[in-house]
Amino acid sequence: MRVATDIGGTFTDLVYVDENGQIGIAKSNTTPPHFEKGVLDVLKKAGVDQAQLSMFIHGTTVIINALTERKGAKTGLITTKGFRDILEIARGNRPDLFNVRYKKPEPFVERYLRLEVDERLNYKGEVLSPLQRSEIEECVEYFKKEGVEAIAISYMHSYVNPAHEQETATIIKELWPEVLVTASSDITQEWREYERTNTAVLNAYVQPAATTYINNLENKLREQIDIEQRYIMQSNGGTTKFENAKAAPINMVESGPVAGIFGAAVLGEMIGEENIIAFDIGGTTAKCSLIENGEVKVSTDYYIERDSRNAGYPIKAPVVDIIEIGNGGGSIAWIDSAGSLKVGPQSAGAMPGPVAYGLGGTEPTTTDANLLTGRLSAKNFDYDVDLENVRNVIQEKIGNHFDISAEEAALGIIRIANSNMLNALKLISIRKGHNPQDFTLLAFGGGGSMHAPALALELGVKKVVVPIASPVFSAWGMLMTDLRHDYIQTYIRRVNELSLQEMDAQWKQIEQHALDHYAQEGMPADQVEFHRFADMRYLGQEHTVKVPVPSGRWSEADKATIIEEFHNLHEKNYTFRLEDSPTEIVNLHVTAFGKVPKVTIGKVNRSGSIEEAKKENRNVYYEQKGWVDTPVYDREKLPANVVISGPAIVEEKAAVTVIYESQQLYVDDYGNIIIETEEK
Repeated sequence: MRVATDIGGTFTDLVYVDENGQIGIAKSNTTPPHFEKGVLDVLKKAGVDQAQLSMFIHGTTVIINALTERKGAKTGLITTKGFRDILEIARGNRPDLFNVRYKKPEPFVERYLRLEVDERLNYKGEVLSPLQRSEIEECVEYFKKEGVEAIAISYMHSYVNPAHEQETATIIKELWPEVLVTASSDITQEWREYERTNTAVLNAYVQPAATTYINNLENKLREQIDIEQRYIMQSNGGTTKFENAKAAPINMVESGPVAGIFGAAVLGEMIGEENIIAFDIGGTTAKCSLIENGEVKVSTDYYIERDSRNAGYPIKAPVVDIIEIGNGGGSIAWIDSAGSLKVGPQSAGAMPGPVAYGLGGTEPTTTDANLLTGRLSAKNFDYDVDLENVRNVIQEKIGNHFDISAEEAALGIIRIANSNMLNALKLISIRKGHNPQDFTLLAFGGGGSMHAPALALELGVKKVVVPIASPVFSAWGMLMTDLRHDYIQTYIRRVNELSLQEMDAQWKQIEQHALDHYAQEGMPADQVEFHRFADMRYLGQEHTVKVPVPSGRWSEADKATIIEEFHNLHEKNYTFRLEDSPTEIVNLHVTAFGKVPKVTIGKVNRSGSIEEAKKENRNVYYEQKGWVDTPVYDREKLPANVVISGPAIVEEKAAVTVIYESQQLYVDDYGNIIIETEEK
């Protein structure tokens, strides 16, 4: 039996798969700040036979929370002389161009904790000024005096030659074994001195919290379960062992959300859908990502806290390309200073939660609105729901302002939430040159199935898939993942002038490094699979395009094919191509998968009828229709391949699917709900 747990902002989810491919799920409340308690709670709630467990996989929001809430360690930075202020200078491109009061992001390390040493390499990695041990000793003494808990090291051109950074880390550990040390070259081998320095600093900043959290989780698990295979989800869509996660916790910055994206790609392969928009609505946020030809897109151009008015903080770590907005089931509806209705990004979270929970929540949320309009039933809550109180709060906070009924106000909340989510879906599809009508919308999370059918109608998407275990699908995705490490090396060469022998040697060196890494994790070489990419651009450009390139030894014909593929991808991304312009490789990217055996998901076998699956008829408040008498079905009892026409509601544990008049749904052989728009 394999089990996966995923800590979200509101709930901690669990999915297990037994040797017969049968799936079990559970949810319990997230328990900050002792998140490991929520994991143990959900294990207990699921009633998992701990003696049969062979693998434990975990996804967590601890890292992103530590960054956004500024709850990391007191961090010091050691850098090359003259580059102390690189975090403050950052980049000159301002997102809010005409704002005269614009402020750059505050560095995570204050200036008095940023120290310089007189070492220097040139761009080839050759030593211009050697490292002086005495300077490192002075830095350590100063940091000890200031009470620093973690140290980041970032020297110029260390992505070419990491020798000085490694030597510095060795000296620090020798002088001060207790302190946690991050060398930028251990996290990324890409150029860009600001981005590389910031990534090293953020890794150091969260490392003590991550180490404490992982150690606590590991110890608590050992007390209850004797299980050797323990993995943590990374932001690149793969897993790694607990020890590696403690060394580079920044690779877990999007640990939870990306598992669902990868799971969507795996499920898409199972049901024959290669082009998917994966859409995850939880209690706090809505997240979406685009999968084209079965490939999950991974990039190192990742930022936290970046929006139209803030530059954010870059992280040069491989992260699945994901759009995230502050809209979920717990998102609070409020009136802004201009008198307009807004939903999110503030969330009621797990405590006190929506008004419906009865735990002290006083602000109307998306969940309350769905309850009042009949999309959710009070009977399915774990709490005693005071529906009259929910109605009064929505009427008082929203309805009275617009002089409308509580039901109309609730529908308004749902429409605003849908509009916010629609913008996110457009950002990941239309704004990146893709027609959403060419994709299937795969919706999961507690609120995914409730909102996705309405969004599909607006986007023109013909098919929506609500997967099996949809409320805990991110945890399901973890069970389908392999071990994964990404190795990205800056390697600037003009393609036409490329030496094939030198190129092959470079690929071989990166792949051998990957094999050595996996050997330390106990993964045999014959179970490691390599995928190669090259980040390419036209000569003189700043931005790059990631191009899949062949494995093995390259030929001149391969070079021509790669250039043509680059032209095509550049045109797709930026609407133009420059056939006569020289092309240039900037980075080499090797993705190494350590293949882990997976359980085959079994098909559902249900012999009941549609009448047996029907629970009741319920009044549901629809746009332009008002109250409509709507049939409600139990998902667990729906027979396979029997079509239901909308309007209709399908209920399951912790999720609800709402379909509209022009839609129909059926359950496929694997238990997924398939929603299609009826042809007019």
